[in-house]
Amino acid sequence: MARHNIVFGRDQAVQQGHSGPQFSQSGQGPAQGAQWSSGFAPERPEQLEAMYARPAATGHHTGRMSSRDALNAITATLGTVMVVGFVVAMTPAVFGFIGGAEGAQLGLVLATGAMIVGLIGGFITALVNIFKKQPSPALVLAYAGLEGLFLGGISGLMEFVRPGIALQAVFGTLAVAGTVLVMYRFGILRTSPKLNKIFGVAIVAYLLFMLVNIGYMLMVGDSLRTGWIGLVIGGLAVAMASYSLVMDFEDVERATKAGVPRVYAWRCAFGLAVTMIWLYIEILRIIAILRGD
Repeated sequence: MARHNIVFGRDQAVQQGHSGPQFSQSGQGPAQGAQWSSGFAPERPEQLEAMYARPAATGHHTGRMSSRDALNAITATLGTVMVVGFVVAMTPAVFGFIGGAEGAQLGLVLATGAMIVGLIGGFITALVNIFKKQPSPALVLAYAGLEGLFLGGISGLMEFVRPGIALQAVFGTLAVAGTVLVMYRFGILRTSPKLNKIFGVAIVAYLLFMLVNIGYMLMVGDSLRTGWIGLVIGGLAVAMASYSLVMDFEDVERATKAGVPRVYAWRCAFGLAVTMIWLYIEILRIIAILRGD
């Protein structure tokens, strides 16, 4: 199975499928031919009946990834991001409520520290997860926790200046992701080789613009992502993240059909988490521009 993005690009098991135990089309047990070729053949009708009365084989029995495995891994990963992010984002408000102005300042310092730690640590663990041949649930959850620190820190800082902006960004992210999921389930949104090439060129252009913007900020002390330019760039980024979500959904579906090892559900969860975090940041930027930050 070919992957669309770099997250699965190094996984031979995902690209070629998984040659695990072969099960009958009914899903109720090993194929008869495999059993008979090994010298076993049921001698009595009750033996044959008992064999077909067995429960349907699941991913737990076959060692293959199922949609439930993917859903569990995605829920755990995104849940970790949300829980850690919520705790960190609430730090300035909680400290301010307890200690007044001094407490609020302490909360802002802690949120800033969490944002820096999450930014650096999340970048490092993301690279490790991308280039690691075998997915690791612990590393994926570590990435989720660090990204929770980053998102919580930046959300807490912006929330302190513009109350309600983080909640707006969360609802906006869920609305976009939910719409993409519904349209994907109805077959309205799909990828294509031509769109994938356009997406690849757009990603390169986006990254180049980000590098130019960083250099501009270091030299001038201002950002290019303000005003109408910032809104246009943000809108294009949201569109690219939405298309990346379609890629992620297709990857989960194809990985399930390919019968890859169950542990690769965490690779799917990692890829989806990267896209969702990107989508949230872009929507947060757009709202900040619209609110005059």
